[in-house]
Amino acid sequence: MNLIQKLQKFLNWEPSPKPDITLDAELYAQFLPFRTPLILIQLCMIFGTLGYMYIEGHTLINALFQTGYTFTTVGFGSLGEGEFTPLGKLFTITLIIFGFAVFTLALGIIVDVINRGELKRILKERKMLYRIARLKKHFVICYHNEYAVQVTKQLRANHIPFVVIDPRADMEALAKQYQYPYYIQAEPHTEEAMLKAHLSSAKGLITLSSSMADNIALIASVRLFEKEHRIPNAYYVISAAEDVNDIDKLKKLGADTVVSPTKLTAQRITAMAARPDMENLLEQFLYKSDTPLDMEEIFVPKTSWMVLKKLKETHLRDIANVSVIGITKKDGKLMPMPKGDVLVMSECKLLVIGTQKGILFTKTLVKKHEKPEELKYV
Repeated sequence: MNLIQKLQKFLNWEPSPKPDITLDAELYAQFLPFRTPLILIQLCMIFGTLGYMYIEGHTLINALFQTGYTFTTVGFGSLGEGEFTPLGKLFTITLIIFGFAVFTLALGIIVDVINRGELKRILKERKMLYRIARLKKHFVICYHNEYAVQVTKQLRANHIPFVVIDPRADMEALAKQYQYPYYIQAEPHTEEAMLKAHLSSAKGLITLSSSMADNIALIASVRLFEKEHRIPNAYYVISAAEDVNDIDKLKKLGADTVVSPTKLTAQRITAMAARPDMENLLEQFLYKSDTPLDMEEIFVPKTSWMVLKKLKETHLRDIANVSVIGITKKDGKLMPMPKGDVLVMSECKLLVIGTQKGILFTKTLVKKHEKPEELKYV
């Protein structure tokens, strides 16, 4: 460990994370046209300094000073005004002409690079990539459409970070219009786009294309990305399906959840028609971030103290103020409204309802290996 690393550890300071793709090569390519004028400037400075030392007999520093303001045509004056030899005056005129030509060339290159707009685009994208590199447990949303607009509104309301990827040319304008804090203009299924979106630190990916082919390509690409980069935890992949018949296909290909807008719309309309009051309650409960109640599934690991304990023996309602309204077994079967005598099995999921504080506390309790001390007072 070097001195800088020791100092960082002592100050508990970590350097800013670096994106997987920095665009350094693209940025350097934009500056390549400046090599010629920079080389000419150095050669002219060396030529002028040696010339004044030889012709006028100046010292090195005086010759360098004389060359600098002569070559840049600032009109400052000269050392020993009026004492230049005829050869020195001709040399000075030649140096001024060279200086004017070189600076005109450099100015033309600057104007050309700026007018093309590529440098500005690369600098903006590079800044965005460094911002995205700071994200953790975010979602990568593929393709901008009406579904993406509504999904991002809910994610922002619940303070869940996300990155939107879309190949269209007006992505920057769309990001400003729909308040996408992080976005990338690229084809979502490419590895380059996934690296730019910092997928290695993401929680999951959401593909909302109306094209079945696009969704299939993305699901296959993200699962391949997992294997090639040896991601320890599988991504949570959510896909949209215009056709209800495509739901099973996408799940078999690797999607964890497939949402059909047609099916969801039909279900909600039916719920509103049959039980309008209940629908209003669910609207307030599930889709608003400021509600005092929350509902979440909590995974029970093999090493949890709850394994093979009866549900009533966990006393979650007493110590965490939450209620278990469902248990999803390891095989995916849901047991709704379990009784107190039901055993909590390993790798099951507890569907709990309660306050956000209570749910967070329940997650901590479930992860413990030994029986928590809170149960001594119950």
